[in-house]
Amino acid sequence: MGSLQNEEELQIVEFLLGKNKFALNLFDVKEIVEYTRITPIPGSGKYIKGIIDLRGEITTIIDLKAKLEIISSKDHQDQSRIIVIDSSVTKSKTGILVDDVTTVLSITESEIEKKVCDENGSSFILGVIRHKQGDKESDHVELVIWLDIPGLLKEMGQ
Repeated sequence: MGSLQNEEELQIVEFLLGKNKFALNLFDVKEIVEYTRITPIPGSGKYIKGIIDLRGEITTIIDLKAKLEIISSKDHQDQSRIIVIDSSVTKSKTGILVDDVTTVLSITESEIEKKVCDENGSSFILGVIRHKQGDKESDHVELVIWLDIPGLLKEMGQ
């Protein structure tokens, strides 16, 4: 009898930036809120979209598409979401602006390809998740880029 390997399950939040899917660890997320008017901060840098008042707390909003240099032809604010990052991850109240949140998933280590070539040498890509769509063998596999949001925010000084 062979022994079954018990793989640790990870919880991720999957979201869209442009046409591509990305993911982050669910435990880095405090909440997900609908898009609200963002007040720009003059001279704050190209990655800072601005600030919002989130239930009485000023929250800085990071434009993740600008940081990752993702070009999107359309701006769908009605579908946009703000992923508010847990306070254990950031120095200050911080949220990231994404085009849409698609799902929350449980994945296993075997679904993650960790040896990913990143031209820029960026350390904020943890790997690529192979997410199978459907039950049949002929169904396609989507690739979802798993981001190290704590590392990315630390690099940005957040």
